Amino acid sequence: MKRILVLALAIMAIVSIPLAAQAKYPNKPITIVCPWSSGGGTDRTARYVAEALSKELGVPVNVVNKTGGSGVIGHSEVLTAAPDGYTIVNVTFELSTFKYLGYANITPSMLIPLFQFNEDAAALSVKADSPYKNVKDLMDAIKAKPAGTFLFSGSTIASAWDLPRIKLLLAAGISPKSVKYIPTQGGAAPAITELLGGHVDVVTCSYPEIASQVDAGTVRTLATFSEERNPMFPQIPTLKEQGYNVVGGTWRGFALPLKTPDHIVKFLEDAFKKITDTKEFRDFMAKNQFGIKVRNSKDFSAFLDSEFAALEKVMDEAGYLKK
Repeated sequence: MKRILVLALAIMAIVSIPLAAQAKYPNKPITIVCPWSSGGGTDRTARYVAEALSKELGVPVNVVNKTGGSGVIGHSEVLTAAPDGYTIVNVTFELSTFKYLGYANITPSMLIPLFQFNEDAAALSVKADSPYKNVKDLMDAIKAKPAGTFLFSGSTIASAWDLPRIKLLLAAGISPKSVKYIPTQGGAAPAITELLGGHVDVVTCSYPEIASQVDAGTVRTLATFSEERNPMFPQIPTLKEQGYNVVGGTWRGFALPLKTPDHIVKFLEDAFKKITDTKEFRDFMAKNQFGIKVRNSKDFSAFLDSEFAALEKVMDEAGYLKK
């Protein structure tokens, strides 16, 4: 009987090891992989969140920048990292475009969307002396003039600032191929310079990137591609207010490798929620003019699936889709 009791206790001890291991997570440093360069908006938000997460969890949280391949290199980490909760990938809007552009076979279904914390809508802007006072004026003019007359810019093709303008043109019944897009490198700054110089007619970029020119009286922003007016810029109307049911822009969030245990996903999801609920987080985002959009794992997953499905037609109409 004594031997049986000893054996039973030994078995119980072995069985309890996984439970104990679960209770100890995390017990070593966590890495957040940022697919974009140090100093950029994604890197800055990642480092803020990493510091807050470290305080919340009591372990070091380090940001590692793995750049290249238009974001593919860093995002690919979510496909190869161990599903143990110690590697979190900072995913961005570009995740929804890689497969369609032929860059890499990476789709939202190949990861676990963990948490979204940011969304920045595109904004539609023209020079202040432009005759277009609202979006309808601009769309009517594009329809009335010969194809190729209007020049748009914003950043690279199929970017978070390019694709929203394609959505708008489609909603207005205009073929995207009838409007020329002048891609630029280095974000929206070169496009804004082109606009001020009269070399392009319209720029789509985030409002904070062009706000100083609006304040200076050299640029007029006609609308934002947001669900509702941004409380930081309440004077700028949305496309929806002007009869165009179009939203679009960029976003940032976090993801985990497939097969990451549910209890770890929930644990991290709760930790991120605590961070985004703080005044410190809201102040940081407002100071840096980053929009806040919080989605938990379930809602973030649904959003990514919906966006990915919808972008296929947009890419195809624009001539960007690699089949």
